[in-house]
Amino acid sequence: MKTIGLLLSFVSESVRRRNVRLLIALLAVFVVLVAAYSAMFHVIMEREDQSHSWATGVYWTLVTMTTLGFGDITFESDLGRIFSVLVLLSGTLFLLVLLPFTFIQFVFVPWMSMREAARAPRSLPPATSGHVVLTKLGPIEEALVRRADQAGVPYVVLVGDLDEALGYHDRGYSVMVGDLDDPETYRRARVDAAALVAATRTDVANTNITFTVREISPGVPIVATVSSPASLDILGLAGADEVLELAEMLGRAMAQRTLGPDGRTHVIGAFAGLQIAEASIASDTLVGRTLGEVRLRAQLGIAIIGLWKRGSFEVATAGTVLDRSTVLLLGGTAEQLASYDAAYSVVGLPDAPMVVVGGGRVGRAVGAALGAEGTSYRIVEQRPERVRDPDLYVEGDAADLAVLERARIREAAAVLITTHDDDVNVYLAIYCRRLRPDIRIVARANVDRNVSTLYRAGADDVLSYASTGATAIWNRIRQNDTVVVSEGLSVFRRPVPRALEGATLGESHIRQQTGCNVVAIERGGDVRGNPGVDDTLPAGGRLVLVGDAAAEARFAARFGTSRRARRGHRDRAPVAEPPPR
Repeated sequence: MKTIGLLLSFVSESVRRRNVRLLIALLAVFVVLVAAYSAMFHVIMEREDQSHSWATGVYWTLVTMTTLGFGDITFESDLGRIFSVLVLLSGTLFLLVLLPFTFIQFVFVPWMSMREAARAPRSLPPATSGHVVLTKLGPIEEALVRRADQAGVPYVVLVGDLDEALGYHDRGYSVMVGDLDDPETYRRARVDAAALVAATRTDVANTNITFTVREISPGVPIVATVSSPASLDILGLAGADEVLELAEMLGRAMAQRTLGPDGRTHVIGAFAGLQIAEASIASDTLVGRTLGEVRLRAQLGIAIIGLWKRGSFEVATAGTVLDRSTVLLLGGTAEQLASYDAAYSVVGLPDAPMVVVGGGRVGRAVGAALGAEGTSYRIVEQRPERVRDPDLYVEGDAADLAVLERARIREAAAVLITTHDDDVNVYLAIYCRRLRPDIRIVARANVDRNVSTLYRAGADDVLSYASTGATAIWNRIRQNDTVVVSEGLSVFRRPVPRALEGATLGESHIRQQTGCNVVAIERGGDVRGNPGVDDTLPAGGRLVLVGDAAAEARFAARFGTSRRARRGHRDRAPVAEPPPR
C-alpha cells in the first residue's frame, strides 16, 4: 500500500480525481451487471426446476464472467446455455477493460511518472549552492555549460515542458522542470544560494524572469541579455545587475578586427596582476622574425602568453616565426603595453571602404563602430525593410557579383560577414576569397563548431556569437579572475609544488612534462611576468600558467594537488575567446 501511495503521489491531483471517478463508475457498472445476472440466473433456474440460494447465484455469475467455469452449476435448457454464453462474453469484455485500466492508470502510469520525475526533477537538493541557473538552452548556453563543466561549477537549466526537459536530460544536461514565470520554480531552484541567474530569452521574458527572481532573492547576481536598446533600462529597473547587448558587443568586436591591423595592443582582461592583450603583427620590423630574435621580454618586459594563427592557439617559443596572420597574446602592465605600441604599432587606418554583409543587429553594430572611427563602409542587405540609409546600404543579394560591386568590393580593404546563418557565411567567405584573394575577411559564426569551417573557407578572423555571449556571462561569475582566450584554454594559478621549490624554471621542465606554459611567478603579491629559464621558483610562491584542460590535468597528476592548490574556483580562470575568437 505504501508503494501504491508513493506511485500515486507522482500523478497530478486532477488526473487522480478523474481516474478515481472513472474507476468508481466502472465498478458500479460491474456491480449492476453481477446483480442483474444473478437475478436472471434464479429466474432461468426456476424454469428448469432447479433451486439455488442468492449466494450461489452471485458465485455462478462471477465464476462465469471470469471464465473460470468450474462446471459444478450448469443449465440444462438452451435458454440457460445462451444466457451462460452472454454472461461469459460480457464478463470477459468488461474485465478486459477494467483490469488493464486499473493497472495502467494506478500502477504503470504513476511508475513511469516517478521515473521521469527522477530524470527531470522539479526541485534541487537543499544543499545545492554556488550553481548557475540557466533559463534556456541554446548555442550560448551550451558554450556556457561547457565552461561550467570544465571549471567544476554546478548548473541547472530550467525547462517548462517535461518532454523537452527529458530530452535535455538524455543529452546529458542537468535540468529542472518548472514554469519560468512561477516564483516557486526559482525557490525550488535555490536561486538564493546560486552564483548567477542568466536570463537569455526574449526581452519581455527576461524582464519577467528578472523581476520574479529579484523578488525572491535580492542578492543573487542576475545577468540578462537584450535585443532591443529600448529594453536596457527596463531590465535594469526589473533588477538585472548586468544587461548584455550581445549583438552590439559582437559588432564592435568584428569592427575592431578590421581596425586592428595597425598593430596596437587591445586589452581583453586582467588576471593575477597582469593585463592580457592582443596585438596583430603590422610592423615590418616584426614580420619574418622569430620571437627569439625580437626579444620582447628583454626589451619591454612583456610576457608572451601565446599566439593565434588563423584561429588556432599556439604556445610561444623562441623559434616561432611571426607573420601578418599572427596575433600575439601578451601579458604586462599598462606601461609595458604602451611601450609595445610605441615600438611596433603602425599609425593610420586604411582609406579603403569596408563591405558589411548583413543589415541585422550585428551588421548595424559593425557599421556604427566603423562610422565612429571615420571609416567608410557599405552594408549589403537583401531585405528592403532593413535598409535604413540609401547612402550606406546596398540592397540585394551578396551572392550577386553586381551587388557586391555596387558596394565597392573591388576596392574594399575588408569584408565583414555578419548574417545569422552559418551556411550562408561559409558560402560568402568562399565567394569573397575567390573574388578578392587579398582582401581581409572577418566572419561571424553563430555556433562554435562552425568556427574552424569558416577559417577553412577563407576567413582571416572568425568571431563566435555563442562564445561572445557565454564569455560575457561567465566573466560575471568570476569578475576578477577570468580572462577569455579560447574555449578549452585556461589561465590558472597553482602553488609552486614542493618538489620544485628552489629550482629554476628551466630545471622544473613544467612545460615539457605537462604542456602548461608558465607566464608569471607570483610571490608576496609581486607578479613577475614572462619569467626566464634561470628564474627561481620560490617556496610559498604561486605560478600563473596557461594550458588546456588536458595540460592542467597533467600538471595536477605530475605535481599533485595540495591543500593550497584547492583554494576553490577563485584560483582558476577558465578562458574562452578573445572577446571571442
